[in-house]
Amino acid sequence: MAKHIYTGRYTTENTEDIVVFIIGMRVNKRFALHKWLPVFNAMPGMIKELYTNKDELGFLSMESYFGLRTTAMIQYWRSMEDLLAYAKNEKHLSAWENFNKKVGNNDAVGIYHETYQIKNRSYESIYGNMPYYGLGKALKHIPITAERNSAKKRLNH
Repeated sequence: MAKHIYTGRYTTENTEDIVVFIIGMRVNKRFALHKWLPVFNAMPGMIKELYTNKDELGFLSMESYFGLRTTAMIQYWRSMEDLLAYAKNEKHLSAWENFNKKVGNNDAVGIYHETYQIKNRSYESIYGNMPYYGLGKALKHIPITAERNSAKKRLNH
């Protein structure tokens, strides 16, 4: 399905605090499918749950990237409290427990995450001729006008 392209330049509001959560995995041993495939397969169920219960969970949006060995997912959350609450969610805890049982300290697959708490007015974005994407999908997507025509203006708006 083709995504609608928003012709021109767009930005987002930056009046809310947000949390950016980067999570992913790295396949260290390609032929150890039985070790890394369960990790990979755990994500779709959690992502479906996040999108189904966005408002309740505080999840805003995400983008995914798949490389030869490494995957990365950038998630946007309403607050640190919401993200930490989801970490205690049954589906997430079950996936984490399953990972530890099957993989543990085995070096066939690696996982990582990074969390960034970002205060309002300390981030900005620009999208030119793009569909909704990144923060532009997570927050209010607005056309760039003269009063938002530079990064400095978008940061101080």
